[in-house]
Amino acid sequence: QEHSKVDLTYLDPETNDRYLPWVIEPAVSVERIFITLLVDAYDEDIVNNEPRVVLHLHPNVAPVQVAVVPLSKKEDLIKVAREVQSSLQGQFRVEYDQTGGNIGRRYRRQDEIGTPFCITIDFDTLNDKAVTIRQRDSTQQERVAISDLAAKLQQLVDAPDQD
Repeated sequence: QEHSKVDLTYLDPETNDRYLPWVIEPAVSVERIFITLLVDAYDEDIVNNEPRVVLHLHPNVAPVQVAVVPLSKKEDLIKVAREVQSSLQGQFRVEYDQTGGNIGRRYRRQDEIGTPFCITIDFDTLNDKAVTIRQRDSTQQERVAISDLAAKLQQLVDAPDQD
């Protein structure tokens, strides 16, 4: 009223009282909940003088839970990476990432879209049948046997300290 210079008060004809009506409009929608989730999960910081953008989505709501990332485009690594992807496909939302750039850039791309775990297939994998799990939020890496990979990932997804 102060700025519009319009009197918005209401005169109650029975009591002759004037009051300003208030409207409370509670609104809940999927869009509002989703944007709140995204804004809360989005984070930017500087690591080694480079910006790092991370979408800290809980593994249960992340569109991609696991990215399988071969270290290079060598056929032997690609074959194992595709086998790992196939073995995880029924239990997790899995993406295969063989895009250009070094492994660090591919990790960063996955961090930006909220992928909680990257599985790296490297040259040691060919000998020891183990892969490296890299966690998005801590950037910690852990070597795990391929035969134990699905169980370990499920344990990480179910961990109570996931944000």
